[in-house]
Amino acid sequence: MIVPLGDAALLVRFADSLSDEANRRVLALAASLAAEPVPGGIEVVPSLVSVLLRYDPRHSDPGMLAGEIGLRLHAAAPVAPSSSRAISVRFGGAAGPDLAEVAERLGLDEAEFVRRHNATPLRVLTTGFAPGFVYCGFHPPELVLPRRDSVRQAVPAGSVLFAAGQTAIAATEIPTGWHLIGRTGFRNFAPHRTPPTHLAPGDTIRFEVEP
Repeated sequence: MIVPLGDAALLVRFADSLSDEANRRVLALAASLAAEPVPGGIEVVPSLVSVLLRYDPRHSDPGMLAGEIGLRLHAAAPVAPSSSRAISVRFGGAAGPDLAEVAERLGLDEAEFVRRHNATPLRVLTTGFAPGFVYCGFHPPELVLPRRDSVRQAVPAGSVLFAAGQTAIAATEIPTGWHLIGRTGFRNFAPHRTPPTHLAPGDTIRFEVEP
């Protein structure tokens, strides 16, 4: 679905809920628009299930852009992982106060949960919500757990969060309803860097227990 967003942007939505297929189509379209920009295009912003295209209305017609995007939807090639990174995590304890509850709700002990959590590399689905915040997925169905019933007013930078079949990493202090299972020294946001994030959608992440 391609819909106008204000008078200078189009939103391409691939699904109403998150899925691996929808997210891969997001990355493919975003890569196509970045590699071959459309006339008047200003910015391409991928999210979990949609792509935002900002354009200059003085140099672009929304109807023409929608037609061009429609052609790209059929031609966009899957995005191959651009890089792979291992991220060490201190699981449980003060660093991850929700780990015990998460493991119990999934019918596992803490060590087995961590083993399964780290068993398969995850894909960076998108970054957003807060500077450098990164969503990684997907865990298998047996590791899917809803978010917490209450929101923590703040978790520190480096918090490793778990919910809805995903693991997320906070690069700044944020409020969250995700389960806090650990902490890492990795920071995905450097404001003076270009680009300011180290990870990009499509990258592969391997979580490891910190030695």
